[in-house]
Amino acid sequence: MKIKKWEISLLIGLILCILFSCISFTATCENIREDVFRLHILANSDSEEDQNLKLCVRDAILEQTAYLFENNQTVEESMQAARQNLDLLQRTAEEVIVQKGFNYSVQVEIGKDYFETRTYGEITLPAGEYEALRILIGEAKGHNWWCVLYPVMCINACGATPADEVLSENEYDVVHNKDKYQIRFKTVEWLESIFNLF
Repeated sequence: MKIKKWEISLLIGLILCILFSCISFTATCENIREDVFRLHILANSDSEEDQNLKLCVRDAILEQTAYLFENNQTVEESMQAARQNLDLLQRTAEEVIVQKGFNYSVQVEIGKDYFETRTYGEITLPAGEYEALRILIGEAKGHNWWCVLYPVMCINACGATPADEVLSENEYDVVHNKDKYQIRFKTVEWLESIFNLF
């Protein structure tokens, strides 16, 4: 069977349309990554005790340092607040660890972390590298816990800037409609994993 020229043209057009759609979606995902600052807490191990300790550290960090993040107007302000208070964050985590009878070291830092596509409540964030406040407990080889410090999603604060005021309309649509974009999220993850090989 011979393929006609118009069928080839139609197929090329369809491929180009899908490609441009993926490129546009990838750019939107990149913009979301640049507008978000995450909190990432890694447990010493996956033992029940270490996982419970991780949650105790999380609770103390969120309770005692919420004021640092709740009124920030930009991602840079939140990152700066974290940078200026690394000692406070470190002390808070260390105090909980000692109170719970452990002697693990704690490392608190700001850096880029790779996250899979994750859903937090009604928000779904695309996979990729995000700036994150990282709290590493002991060996930091256990399952982690994460949330978003900017725009504030893990601290329920009255003065917090809502996500719809931080993200563009297109970005907000992406993070709030997981079902609509699920295949695209997987496609972006797949494409980025290929690009990371080179």
